[in-house]
Amino acid sequence: MTIKSATGQPDLTYSRFKGLVASVCAFMKQRRMGLNDFIQRLATNAYTCKHVEVQSILNLSPPQDAELMNANPSPPPSPTQQINLGPSSNPSAKPDDFHFLKVIGKGSFGKVLLARHRHDDRFYAVKVLQKKAILKKKEEKHIMSERNVLLKNVKHPFLVGLHYSFQTAGKLYFVLDYINGGELFYHLQRERCFLEPRARFYAAEIASALGYLHSLNIVYRDLKPENILLDSQGHVVLTDFGLCKENIEPNGTTSTFCGTPEYLAPEVLHKEPYDRTVDWWCLGAVLYEMLYGLPPFYSRNTAEMYDNILNKPVQLKPNISNAARHLLEGLLQKDRTKRLGCADDFIEIKNHVFFSPINWDELNGKKITPPFNPNVTGPNDLRHFDPEFTDEPVPNSIGCSPDSALVTASIKEASEAFVGFSYAPSMDSYL
Repeated sequence: MTIKSATGQPDLTYSRFKGLVASVCAFMKQRRMGLNDFIQRLATNAYTCKHVEVQSILNLSPPQDAELMNANPSPPPSPTQQINLGPSSNPSAKPDDFHFLKVIGKGSFGKVLLARHRHDDRFYAVKVLQKKAILKKKEEKHIMSERNVLLKNVKHPFLVGLHYSFQTAGKLYFVLDYINGGELFYHLQRERCFLEPRARFYAAEIASALGYLHSLNIVYRDLKPENILLDSQGHVVLTDFGLCKENIEPNGTTSTFCGTPEYLAPEVLHKEPYDRTVDWWCLGAVLYEMLYGLPPFYSRNTAEMYDNILNKPVQLKPNISNAARHLLEGLLQKDRTKRLGCADDFIEIKNHVFFSPINWDELNGKKITPPFNPNVTGPNDLRHFDPEFTDEPVPNSIGCSPDSALVTASIKEASEAFVGFSYAPSMDSYL
């Protein structure tokens, strides 16, 4: 059976028609993933794009041939549009491209591994997440949000960069900058606390990164020493954007209860709407911990700790400067409408007397010598990673592309939940 096109377009055979219907049905099944994903899938189907109705949706001119369509799958998004969730421009990326060397981190849904690319011998940190674990906890939105935020962060010196992402039937892969100076948490554990100049340097670089995220209307929401890495020179690198909230305007709020207990702001605990000042509370908590060795309201009893956060005044011992005391009091203000950063966001933090020794232009240009040098000898130097991670064997399954014949229906369903995850930057970003 053949359906003739009245528009002069190529004939639509029954099998092709079935394929188009199947695409639409798949879209309906996963409509929660949003119209954008569907449009991007249409944009990469060389046959459907030849039809006038589809072209009118995509606003594309007819491609000369299928090869051209695959080479340029979708128009670049304008700065005012959301990040394009379209298919990867590096569709051949696969686990076999990497030699996975060591486990360097672990999380709820998978592992971070040191990997060397087999073709260019470059080292990367590859974050490998299990789709089933993500879906079981209904966290797919956070994972896609992490990917979106990573795409926006590539030009800031204190945010980890995403090179590209890809997926197999059962796993998601983030190919990230390899940072091997160690977690701030790891160094705090070893040294207990930092002297004020060192704490100021880290706090300034963290504040710069948070200010940049806020300028993109992103609230970080999960600042803690475990998410703050040091690079090989000793500069801060923020990582793990799974709890970021996008599209929060300067006066906008959100209300999702999330974060890490020790660093939760009072308004989050009260389950009230909160805004970007939640990040400045967390900065205060991390700065306090750098200076004193423990988070400001810490208790082994979580209920008691929550009560401390809500009701107990912050305790500031006399071994810090008046400027540090004033900053901590401003950041750890329980009333977010009175908190430092409420009126003018990062500008208020930047202009505080505690940061008067900081030249912000030099800081962002990485022209200030870090107070601590990790002294790593090269990519294979893992001295600043916890042996709990590095002693763990690398699972064989992480570096294997699955045999399509063995992919089960449940894994196929998991795969469909992450449409648009795969990404690779255009060549323009390297020019």
